[in-house]
Amino acid sequence: MYKFKPKLSIGLPVYNGEKFLQESLDSLLNQTFGDFELIISDNASTDNTEGICRNYAAQDQRICYYRHDSNIGCARNFNRVLELSKSEYFKWAAYDDLHAPDFISKCMQVLENNPDYILCHSHTSFIDEQGRYLQNYNINLNTNSSKLQVRFNELLTEHLCYQMYGVIRKSALKKIPPMGGYGNADGILLLRLGMVGQFYEIPEYLFFARSHPQQSLSMFFPNYLSFINNNSRYSLDMLPNFYDYSVWFDSANKGKILFPHWRILKEYLLSISQSSLNLHEQLLCYFNLCRKLSGHESLLIKDLWMAAKILLSKKLPTTKVAKVQVSSHYSGIN
Repeated sequence: MYKFKPKLSIGLPVYNGEKFLQESLDSLLNQTFGDFELIISDNASTDNTEGICRNYAAQDQRICYYRHDSNIGCARNFNRVLELSKSEYFKWAAYDDLHAPDFISKCMQVLENNPDYILCHSHTSFIDEQGRYLQNYNINLNTNSSKLQVRFNELLTEHLCYQMYGVIRKSALKKIPPMGGYGNADGILLLRLGMVGQFYEIPEYLFFARSHPQQSLSMFFPNYLSFINNNSRYSLDMLPNFYDYSVWFDSANKGKILFPHWRILKEYLLSISQSSLNLHEQLLCYFNLCRKLSGHESLLIKDLWMAAKILLSKKLPTTKVAKVQVSSHYSGIN
């Protein structure tokens, strides 16, 4: 019996995405490159997401729809679509973002013609809820450098991880751990990919990231548009809440005492120590990490202080525990 084995797998994890899902699906299904499977993993949505997905799957044999009985958290759902894929190339997609019709074809062309590149993306523009242009995302990273330590340093820089939604060689994804259940897990995954190989960014605006109140960025990092504008008044107090991000990535973290910034630091250190880098390259990466950490030590101290407050409050049952709000950094220590 013939089994469809596409060149590309697109993984779309979704939870309660009815508002923008159809437009996003149309954007993917109308790509000029058509040799792909579209894997949708529904994280126990409570709105009409299931109905929309089943309707589309009935009309297009490239779509495979899966549904979880309960919400397993963002990270596990992202990992699930990758586990289900069976192609040479892989791409994550969000239920609310849009792509130009030739986004995939141009990314595939770059990767097919350049074996040194493991990921290809394009320039990004922001759109609003109605799909109207807001502004361009102008954080450009030198991730096409042939020097690993340069790519590592670039991916420690403040950014919003949109390269995650490029086309990726699946062989590269197999060389790194799956997405973890902690704050900045997508940034760590992207960093580890950068340690495997080079990225290429097409100098055209072919990817359109939607800005709206229901997205995680708006909920946990409401000032992110000011962040990308290099706002001179930007401060640590404006940074996102990595405690809530940790719960969003893994719902099992809810109610636990977390040390989100310490965990991020640990994952950076593990990325270096468990890599195949030679001693010289490792030392350069450690140096870059220390340099980026400088000035943000207060975030590590804040983790300890917040944990101490929670432990103290548990010893004093008459004390009402306030909700922990840990200000933090979205895309790295610096």
